[in-house]
Amino acid sequence: MSQTAFTTAPLIGRDDELARLTGVLERARAGAAGAVLIAGDAGVGKTRLLDEVAGRAARAGATVVTGHCVDLGDVGLPYLPFTEILGVLAADARFAAVLAAHPAADRLLGAGPDAGDGPDGRLRLFEDVAGLLADLAAVAPLLLVLEDLHWADQSSRDLLRFLLSRGVPHRPGGTERRLAVLASYRADDLHRRHPLRPLLAELVRLPAVERLELRPLPDPEVARLVRSLEDRPLADAVVHGIVARAEGNAFYAQELLAAAGADTCGVPSGLADLLLIRVEQLSETAQQVLRTAAVAGRRVEHELLREAAGLPEDTLEAALREAVGHQLLTPGGAGTYAFRHALTREAVYADLLPGERSRLHGAYARLLAARGRAAETAAERAHHARESHDLPAALAARLEAAGHARRLGAPAEELRHLEAALDLWPSVPAADRPAGEGLDRITLTLRASAAAAHAGEFHRAVSLTRAALAGIGEDTDGELAARVRYTLAGNLLIVDSLSAAFRYSSEALAMIPAEPPSRTWVWAAATHVAAARQVGEDETALRIGRRALQVAEELGVTAARADLLISLAVTEAGGRRSPGGRERLRQARELARTAGNAPVEMRALFNLAIGTFEAGDLAECLPLLEDGLDGARRAGLLSSAYPLELRYLQLLVLYTLGRWDECVRAAAEAAPGLPAQGGAYATSPALYVAHARGDETAVDRARALLEGPFDWMGALVAGIVLTDAAVRDGDPAAAVERLRTTVAALGDGTTRRPGVAVRLAALCLTAVADRAVELRRRADGEAEAVRWAGLGAELVDLARATAGQDEEVLAQGPEGRAWLARAEAEWATARSGPDPAAWERTVAAFGYGDVHEQARCRLRYAQALLAVDRRAEAAEQARLARETAAALGAAPLLERIDALTRRARLGAGPAGADEAPLTAREQDVLRLLARGRSNRQIGEELFISGKTASVHVSNILAKLGAASRTEAVAVAYRRGLITPEPAGSG
Repeated sequence: MSQTAFTTAPLIGRDDELARLTGVLERARAGAAGAVLIAGDAGVGKTRLLDEVAGRAARAGATVVTGHCVDLGDVGLPYLPFTEILGVLAADARFAAVLAAHPAADRLLGAGPDAGDGPDGRLRLFEDVAGLLADLAAVAPLLLVLEDLHWADQSSRDLLRFLLSRGVPHRPGGTERRLAVLASYRADDLHRRHPLRPLLAELVRLPAVERLELRPLPDPEVARLVRSLEDRPLADAVVHGIVARAEGNAFYAQELLAAAGADTCGVPSGLADLLLIRVEQLSETAQQVLRTAAVAGRRVEHELLREAAGLPEDTLEAALREAVGHQLLTPGGAGTYAFRHALTREAVYADLLPGERSRLHGAYARLLAARGRAAETAAERAHHARESHDLPAALAARLEAAGHARRLGAPAEELRHLEAALDLWPSVPAADRPAGEGLDRITLTLRASAAAAHAGEFHRAVSLTRAALAGIGEDTDGELAARVRYTLAGNLLIVDSLSAAFRYSSEALAMIPAEPPSRTWVWAAATHVAAARQVGEDETALRIGRRALQVAEELGVTAARADLLISLAVTEAGGRRSPGGRERLRQARELARTAGNAPVEMRALFNLAIGTFEAGDLAECLPLLEDGLDGARRAGLLSSAYPLELRYLQLLVLYTLGRWDECVRAAAEAAPGLPAQGGAYATSPALYVAHARGDETAVDRARALLEGPFDWMGALVAGIVLTDAAVRDGDPAAAVERLRTTVAALGDGTTRRPGVAVRLAALCLTAVADRAVELRRRADGEAEAVRWAGLGAELVDLARATAGQDEEVLAQGPEGRAWLARAEAEWATARSGPDPAAWERTVAAFGYGDVHEQARCRLRYAQALLAVDRRAEAAEQARLARETAAALGAAPLLERIDALTRRARLGAGPAGADEAPLTAREQDVLRLLARGRSNRQIGEELFISGKTASVHVSNILAKLGAASRTEAVAVAYRRGLITPEPAGSG
């Protein structure tokens, strides 16, 4: 029982703490009384955790009583939480006899005789309360919950000291020791002289007393909490904003969510009032120091604060000691102070008067400017100048801050400062703007677009460049106008708007005369060559590229020369897969490195790495990728276009080689650093792993890649996963529809088919072939089979045309040849039945390194061998395929192999499959199968991964000779391996 209604909302992020408290309850149930002192800041979730524990204890048959301490100032009521507890017990007839035997109950409730003053009277009272609790524990396990101990009166603190140091935990063993005490208090309220501090120090030394610190929730758990509080879906931006401001505090998160619809910028009024109550407990001088510190930001240096506050050193130190003692500020390194929680700082700042706020910001701006270190303090000075309405100073400081961020390799910060400068630009008179070359609105906008591209904000880069184009007038310099256009073309290439990129690069090149040669013409030509190649205008790309390369060499434009070498290497005969192409790419990389142009160097490295991959040299590819990613990390460019491509390729190589756990781990490590938009595909090879392992969320995650602005790589990954999912579901129509949608999206209206069309066509042909074979088995299915074979002919033509579209320029690499071989083998099956020779060639073709696809083809090869009664060879192919599938954890493939093995009686499953006994772990899995659990649920209940659970399920099916989970359970019942459970057992 409890006077507190147990919360039904899910408890999030407190599994470890819940387990620890549950352990204390279990030990108390066994007769080992104990107590836990639970510390945590206000709102961190102490009450929610106690409610959960109390609810579980009550459902398990324990008596649960809760007492609350209340802040009544200096006139606190004695024994208030214990009086509350006894009042609840007295109202329950079940405890009447126990209470009647202890006069302490009547005394504390004001209904009994006074036990007398002095130590003896108090001692008799304390012993009687201890006896009462012991008798209650003898009836049933007892959980005593005390909340907000920081507000406890002296008498309650003394009684708690007695109970834990001499009371129930120290009685002889027996049922009367079945007591657990859980007491919570606010750690942030315990200033140095708080009366609870010495008691806590004394209690934690007792053997039966533990201390549990409830720390702020991790950000992912706060996000889960926020989403769980709303029935409607919440935008990611809203959730991320709440998570950032709540800083792990569950109550703050709830308050911010409640106010999100009305005001997402300020602190909700109710929460602000709560935070300011603690500030108002300080002296007026300490409040003044807090207000001054709030204007500085979350953290402030001691010297800067002293000068801004204008207080003598001893007065300032006394005020700071007071604020630190009340845990509003925390001292840090290098003589700094920080607000304990950012929302406290926000509330104090919002409470400032407008004039006071402007005056303090101006003071900070002047103090920072006078201290030197202009570059390091530029961002702070810009903020303070803007808030004090000194717009010329704010603009100059923003430009300084942008330059500093650029030198540090921090493109996201550079973008933020440049956009702020562009916002200030029209508000500052021309005479007050900073002077210098390139300090005009169009050039600044181009700088911002470059920073956006480097930060991974690709669509923002396009928008900024379009804004620069819109600002061009008749008096704009012709070279600058051309530069805007070829910059826009380059940004459009990044977001895969290929036709538009070619149009703008053509305009840029037409605006600049080729004679006399100029640097601007070289860069315009380099961009146009890249765009022309992307839209299939290879002759144009080669003609202009070769001319521009000569000019770049003459003018010494090294970075442009490197960029042109890359475009030519991937366009000329042999392409980047050929030895000659790779040598040119190495040369381009060295030139870019010499010129100090990291983006061009990343482009060279990417093409060199993918050329190595396409040539089938997978092991050689990985060091190049590591080198490229290390360079991007040093340059601060990990979120830019080519490093994202490098990351994708690195994970793709790991996936292809069958190093799936490495792939998943690397993706998880890289994910937090990806840009919010356009970067999700970079870790998507981990999605291939999830799909191949049977993860039911993989399809939804693939569809999510198609949301938002179009992303070429995201569309490619989604197309592969969703097409394969439709094939696995036996839905050839859905698979073909997904192929057509994907090819159309990736083509972007150009004549060239995307290379992935070979793979998608081969996948679709699998489903078409299976449908055609199935129809031929029916007496009336021949006509329908012919129709599906006709669709198969279209698909194999697509695969052949895609594979041969570059026949005169680029030879197909091992991957493309392997997928074409599979398309041909599937087409043979759809047309006339499985052809073992075609499948033998396909298995050999995937031997370049794609272990999963080779295993899938071995299964098809085994089926083809069975069709011509070559059983021994079929068994060997099934065995090899099974070994690979089991090692990878590819559960769906494993199940199909085992189903074929059982159906054809190949004996290629686990040794002695039909007679082998189940292992102990397989018995556990079988019992959960009988309860209808999914692989994921089995994994959660047995503390194993879903992948491992799936492998166990597959082994069980093989050993029992069952074709499905339901059949396996039925066989197990017949053989007596499991018995029906009694009703209500779960």
